[in-house]
Amino acid sequence: MINPKPKYYQIQNKSQTPNPNLFVFGALIILLTLPLNFCFSGEPVKIYYSGGGKFTIPFGKSYNYADIYVKRVIDGDTILLETGERVRLIGIDTPEMHESDKLYRDSQRTGQDISTIKELGLRAYKFTKNLVEGKRVSLEFDVEKYDKYERILAYVYLKDGTFVNAKIVQEGYASLMTIPPNVKYADSFLKLYREARDNRQGLWK
Repeated sequence: MINPKPKYYQIQNKSQTPNPNLFVFGALIILLTLPLNFCFSGEPVKIYYSGGGKFTIPFGKSYNYADIYVKRVIDGDTILLETGERVRLIGIDTPEMHESDKLYRDSQRTGQDISTIKELGLRAYKFTKNLVEGKRVSLEFDVEKYDKYERILAYVYLKDGTFVNAKIVQEGYASLMTIPPNVKYADSFLKLYREARDNRQGLWK
């Protein structure tokens, strides 16, 4: 004869079963407080159900990327917005000016010494800084909006219509970095890149 399960086991097993009343009560509290959260935050609200009896409500501002301020230029191909977000300019690649794995990879690939690459990177940084830092810009997106480092991928335009990505290539301060599927202006960038090198513009002097 098989002994029945011990009483303590039955109690323990019962405690692992979610209480539907508690779940409904928790969901009700969340829904009732949503209007207050929305009013005080001034931000859009989205609710996600995890399937495990939990709701998550991330609050994030909805920014107008058609008119946004460039707080700082980080390097020749990366800028920092007023939102704290970093933007990687699509389609271009400027020399590294900071210590990084890429700096050493680029040195091995090109045969240039580290100090030379850093100096070129500094020149590219100064060009981009003079072009966009402290100005309002608009962003245009391609197929993918973020890279693996969670930076925004974008084409950037000044208010006077200047296409920043293209301008940096045109003036000779960037090589090309074409990564599918973000290739909307790849052909235009290639043409500008060849012209800059042929005319010994910027870093190609």
